[in-house]
Amino acid sequence: MTNHERNASTGPRGIAALAERVNAALRTSATPSLTQLVLRCALAVPFWRSGVNKWDGFLQLNDVAVLLFSSELKLHLPGGPYNFPAPGLVAFASGSAEILLPILLVLGLATRLAAFGLLVMTLVIQLTVPDGWPLHITWAAMALGIMAWGPGRIALDHWIGTDKGRWGPMGADGFPPLRR
Repeated sequence: MTNHERNASTGPRGIAALAERVNAALRTSATPSLTQLVLRCALAVPFWRSGVNKWDGFLQLNDVAVLLFSSELKLHLPGGPYNFPAPGLVAFASGSAEILLPILLVLGLATRLAAFGLLVMTLVIQLTVPDGWPLHITWAAMALGIMAWGPGRIALDHWIGTDKGRWGPMGADGFPPLRR
């Protein structure tokens, strides 16, 4: 091997070539559809777990859920904190959404709408627990990513055709090209 060949394999071009091989391997293992599925599941889990804890049976809220919304949880708005209006109704709506929206997300059905619903819930949770912003911003980012890029190919929306072609032609990475 000549000095020129040795320098080419260890110099900037060699490093760039190695980096491209590593990136190609990573792209192969983290396909956009798999990534979108994992993102949907990751956002669904904390809401599902919270929702399951609010119910004692079918359409039967437990006493703790109503108590939380009537006395413990407050909306931290300017001039507040304020009590939740109609705490029983808010607890029921919250518990229902925390069960239904994660199911829709995991199935990939009405995916963008479900992600939007969880984004709204995240904003209300942020107003209720302001110190939880590091976790809440993560949930918001996941919901926004799902809303922007859709459910992916491993989703009922894709299979039944409600999310096909919405963005036009896809790039080589499986995502729509960025519009500037």
